[in-house]
Formats: sequence, structure tokens, C-alpha cells
Amino acid sequence: MTVKVVLLDDEKLVRKGIRMILHAEPDIEVVAEGDDGSVAVDLVARHRPDVVLTDIQMPRVGGLEVARQLTALPDPPVVAVLTTFDVDEFVYAALRHGAAGFLLKDTSPRELADAVRVLARGEAMLSPRITTKLLSVFATSAAASRARSRMAELTAREREVAVAVAQGHSNSRIATDLSMSQSTVKVHLSRIMTKLDAANRTQVALITHDAGPI
Repeated sequence: MTVKVVLLDDEKLVRKGIRMILHAEPDIEVVAEGDDGSVAVDLVARHRPDVVLTDIQMPRVGGLEVARQLTALPDPPVVAVLTTFDVDEFVYAALRHGAAGFLLKDTSPRELADAVRVLARGEAMLSPRITTKLLSVFATSAAASRARSRMAELTAREREVAVAVAQGHSNSRIATDLSMSQSTVKVHLSRIMTKLDAANRTQVALITHDAGPI
């Protein structure tokens, strides 16, 4: 199955480079692109992509607003933020608004293609180099308090799954480590996202990290 991608970036050369990288993959297709987030909703409606890669900073509508608008749609695509910055409070806010990925623009071609596939499967994709810093720099005591309150709603088993998600483990790895089937992992994840009011795995990971040691 081909993964359909919409690309948003105000730099034409950046778009061209990413498009060339992704088009070299037999299972990935860039179906549309734009130079500003103001066209995001329209492009998604017309092309029904699986993944939207969006720059965080664009002249009129940036990646934060793109994430907010697209994740509010009835059947939203997966949104991932592209940035040149190691740590950016706007990126953190984008994750809070439902973005499922955070990728640096110096990511290698192979890693970028693999990230798109991971995102299309509905799993989180955070650039490993910045994940720990991003989560620690912007986590506040207020956020930690809210996160702990949400985590208190989980059962012991659900907390184990949430911690595994926060550690970046796939469903298959979680199933193996916790001696359960992948279908059971999915059931737990669905319940966890409902209880935490989380839109995706990334938000589960953020809330779990904010809550601190469990």
C-alpha cells in the first residue's frame, strides 16, 4: 500500500529535496505540496493523505496551527512537524495539539522515509536526538500535576503499557515484554488514550513523561 504524503514548507528547495527523497521510495508518494499552512485543510480534503509533513515556521500559518486544524478534522491524517531547531517551544505546543511526529530537517534520507512509514502506521516518531531534551525543557510543574492526575485513572496494566509507549516501544515489543497479544496492546492503548484524553501515542508519551516516575 502506498503512503500518501502532503508536504508543507515555505522553502522551495527544501520541498524539492524532501520530495525527491520520498519519491525514490516505491511505497511513498508526495501527492501535494504547499508553501504555507493556510492551504493545509484544502489539500487534505482534496488528496486524503496518510501523513502531512509541515514546517513549524511559515509566513502566514505555521505548523502549530496546521496541527490544530488538521487533528480537529473528523478523519485526520497523521501530522508531523519538520524543523531545523533542536528544541522549540512551538514544536512542543504542536505535539500538544496532536502532531504525532517531530523530525529535524537534517534527518538522513533513509531515516526520513522510515519515519513516514512509522507515522502512517499510527505510531509516534520523534527525532531521537532531541526527544529527551524536548520533554524535559518544557515540562512544567503544572503540566506534571495534571499528568499525574490523569495517570491516576489508569489501571496498573495500563500504566505499564503507557510507560512502554513513552519509552518508544512498538506494539510488538510491548506485547513481547508484557506477555500479551498485540490485539490486547491495542485495546489497552485505546482505553489509555480515552482516559488520558490523548489523541495519539505521542500525547500518551508526553503525559507519561510529564507525570514523572510511576
